[in-house]
This record gives sequence, C-alpha cells and structure tokens, in this order.
Amino acid sequence: MYLGIGVLMGQDGIGGIRFDDAELTQVIGYAALVVILAEGGLGTKWKEIRPALPAASALALVGVTVSVGVTATAAHYLVGLEWRQALIIGAVVSSTDAAAVFSVLRKIPLPARVTGTLEAESGFNDAPVVILVVAFSQAGPIEHWYVLAGEIAQELAIGAAIGLAVGWLGAWGLRHVALPASGLYPIAVMAIAVTAYAAGAMAHGSGFLAVYLAAMVLGNAKLPHWPATRGFADGVGWIAQIGMFVLLGLLVTPHELGDDIVPALVIGLVLTMVARPLSVFTCLVPFRVPWREQALMSWAGLRGAVPIILATIPMVSGVESSQAIFNIVFVLVVVYTLIQGPTLPWLARKLDLGQGPTPADLGIESAPLERLRGHLLSFAIPEGSKMHGVEINELRLPPGAAVTLVVRDGKSFVPMPTTVLRRGDELLVVATDPVRDAAERRLRAVGAGGKLAGWLGTNGTD
Repeated sequence: MYLGIGVLMGQDGIGGIRFDDAELTQVIGYAALVVILAEGGLGTKWKEIRPALPAASALALVGVTVSVGVTATAAHYLVGLEWRQALIIGAVVSSTDAAAVFSVLRKIPLPARVTGTLEAESGFNDAPVVILVVAFSQAGPIEHWYVLAGEIAQELAIGAAIGLAVGWLGAWGLRHVALPASGLYPIAVMAIAVTAYAAGAMAHGSGFLAVYLAAMVLGNAKLPHWPATRGFADGVGWIAQIGMFVLLGLLVTPHELGDDIVPALVIGLVLTMVARPLSVFTCLVPFRVPWREQALMSWAGLRGAVPIILATIPMVSGVESSQAIFNIVFVLVVVYTLIQGPTLPWLARKLDLGQGPTPADLGIESAPLERLRGHLLSFAIPEGSKMHGVEINELRLPPGAAVTLVVRDGKSFVPMPTTVLRRGDELLVVATDPVRDAAERRLRAVGAGGKLAGWLGTNGTD
C-alpha cells in the first residue's frame, strides 16, 4: 500500500513529484534497513534460533551462491542480459527481505525450527548479498570467486565479532546503570544497535550483520522496561518500512516498466520455482529437514524492499542498463510478493505445519530499584494464559521474590497465599537482584504451562 502511495505521489501519479535521486534513496534505504534489522534482532528468541543457526548460516552463504548462479544463468540465456547485469540481478534478488519475513512469519503459528531458520537467514543473508552486488557493480573485471569468498568471510567475521561485543557490552551497561527516566531505555537500546552498525562498517566489516547480532543479544538479555523498549522498536521499524516503501515508489517511473515486465516475470519464475527450492534442498538435506518443511521454506523466501534498495547500487555506480535492472527487480518483487505472502498461511495448512495458538507471553516489565538492589516486575495476565486459576503459593517463586500487589477490576489489594489469579489481573512482583532472572523465568513458565510447569517440561527460558 505504501509503495503504491509513493507511485501515486510520483511523476506518473496525481502528485506529479519528480524524484530520481538514486544515491539519496540508497542512503535512506540503508538507514531504514539498519532500523529494520535492529527491530528484527530484538524480537528474535535465542531459544528458537539457536538450533537453527547451522541451517540458517548455510542458507545465507551456500544458498545465496546457488541462487545467484541459477538466477543469473536464467537472466543471461532466457532474457538475454549481459553477464554483469545478469549477475547483479541474481545477487540482488537472492536476499530474502527481513521486514517481509519478520512481519509475515510472526503472524503464522509455524514450528519453531522453521520460523527460527527463516528469521535467522533473513538477518544473515543481507551481508553477503550487499558485498556481491557492490563487487559486481564496480568498474573493471569482476574479481575471481575465491577473492570474493575471502572478502565475504572477512567482512562477516569482523561484523559478527563487533556485533556480539557491542551487544554484550550494551546489555551489561543497561542492566547495571539505572537511567534517570524509563523512556530513555528504548532510545538507548536502539542507539547501541546503530552503534554496532557504525562500528562494523568503520572496521570494514559487515555492519548489517553487526546490527542484527547486537540487537539479538540485547533482545535476549532481559533488560529493564523491556515491553516499552520492544514497542518503541516495533514502532520505529514500521516508520522505517513506510518511509522506505514510499521513497522507492517515488523513484520508480511506471510508464518505463512496460518493456521490463516479461523479463521480470521470467526471472522471478525461475527464482521462485527453481533457484530458491534448489538452494533450500542443497543446504538443508545434510540437516535431515523433512521435505514438508523444505517446501514451506522454499516458498517463504520472501522479497521486499531490500532487493529494490540493492538495485540502486548499480544505478549509483553507473552500471550500463542499471535503470532496466532496477525496473526488473521492482516488478519482480511486487508481483511475487503479492503471490507468495498471502498464500503462505494456506500452504502451511496444506503441508500440515500450522500449529495451534500458543499461550500469550506475559510481557513482564522490569524496573531496577538501584538503591534497594532489587527489581520491580509488573505484568498483566493475558487471555489464554495458563496462569488463570493458579493460586499465589502455587507460583512457587524463588526465595527473595514475592507478589506484593494485585490490581483487579480497577481495585488493588495485597494478595494472600491462597488468592486465585484471574485473566486480566495486573501483578507487581518485587525480587532481589540475585533471583530476578529466576523469578521471571518461573512466571513465564507458569504462564505457558500452568501450575505444573517444570514438571511438564515448560521451563520458561524462552
């Protein structure tokens, strides 16, 4: 919708705005992508992504290589593009879009392995694809594959090291320093994530990988005022996506797309039906992933604004026929996103991979009590939570943590050990610093598994 708004505002629309600054679009697009990756990293659960890391890494490296090769070959022999233009298109469209993947997958109840693999892949594969597009867009002969492989490995290693270091240091600082206002925590978290990108880029590493990993570390560190931070990041991420789509809509010139529609459809068909499934099969067979999950992951390789942003790189570099490359990528992304995104839930049901609704997370908010060396945990019991019907003493909180106040129907009271909790109740829990994490884990476990959590395998570590 926002891409359409941008087109309507452009020179072929009712707005009549002439905008053709590809370099400015690229800069703003990079900035938006940093925010989107940060928001995605903050929402990535380490428990879900940890088992999927090897498969996701293979998809982000080997899978991208296979996809680039197959797509570029089709662009050269079926569409008639020169090899440089074909390789650029192959690299540009081989990156799954983090914004599209995060927004779609988190609304579909899929197995944790599938969701974790796809989210990690979308967070990881931007880095090698950017390196490939920049290399293919440079003047002069294209470097040998082993030189490119070495550069990619070096930049990824530097970006990963910096991202993990910045994320760990930032989390440690936020947990040990009480900021003067709760509203500063969301800003501080986003600032740390952006710092990781800047540090990675200045060290000639992958800033995109650095910001994603730093945000993932921060998102799993149980920081103070976390629900507010998560909501702020989600809002900023939406603003970044909206601005990016509107700007890309302004940059495109619809009346120039006519000659590039058929090539875009042909390349997109090969990418969707051949290149993506082949890359998924090649990478996931060693991990013994069931064929149904492979089929879903093949169809879930969503493209969004990121490939369109990457298509501005050859335009800024002055590559021959770069406008045609941009038009082909634009049409391909719009058409196949409209096809793949809405049909993904249907395919998940047909493959019997959809899961039932999961218990709602408690959304525990923590406020540090610095002088008292403790924490104040607050949360509301949502609909569907298995904490409904549990007595206070059945929470079995660790020594040093206690429920001090319950707010029910607008009235607050100090609960008794036999007080039965209900949906909609708001609870205040005071915990000393040493048991804060254990208390939060126990509360989440009861919310997901009820009073028998722990004995039934629900430990609340997610």
